[in-house]
Amino acid sequence: MTTSEPASAIRGVWWLVLIRGIVAILFGLFALFAPGTALLALVFVFGAYAIIDGITAIIAGIRHRKEESHWGWHVFQGVVSLIAGIVAFTWPGVTVLAILFVIAFWSIVNGVGQLVESFTMRKMGAATWGWMLAGGVVSVLFGIVLLAWPGAGLVTLLWVVGIFSIVFGVIMVVWALRLRRAVDARGGIGQEQRATTE
Repeated sequence: MTTSEPASAIRGVWWLVLIRGIVAILFGLFALFAPGTALLALVFVFGAYAIIDGITAIIAGIRHRKEESHWGWHVFQGVVSLIAGIVAFTWPGVTVLAILFVIAFWSIVNGVGQLVESFTMRKMGAATWGWMLAGGVVSVLFGIVLLAWPGAGLVTLLWVVGIFSIVFGVIMVVWALRLRRAVDARGGIGQEQRATTE
């Protein structure tokens, strides 16, 4: 693990990344296995997911703002997600097409933020930058797919949203587990160093 990822910063962030991944997977499963769900339910589920995702991203950014120069991108992604979630709850009666565009633009903006953050992490020597890059690519591609086929029906939209959410969630979960292993490895090194000095 590099000096740009101190154990104290990762220890306070990895579980937030894990929560984001778990919530995304649950949302994806809901969309896939309840395709007959009414549009209103989809709007509220997406809104809840976006708000939870936004809150965890903001907390993650703020918690390691002193250790990481790219913490602002976490906050940026969180704010975008919060806005998207609030829009979904504020105007729940919008059409399928409107919700599609809200999800698409949220996904693209969020993905771009992750891409920029991943490159910043790479410059700083962060070992886990590739997982952030993968999440950003998936998000951007998902948004583009929705914009390219805006006339897709509700069931198709649910399947696309579900598959994206599961893929994105798995990436976040794996990244979180890698961060946790980095914390454990760093802790082991620290204990060995303390033992040799005593």
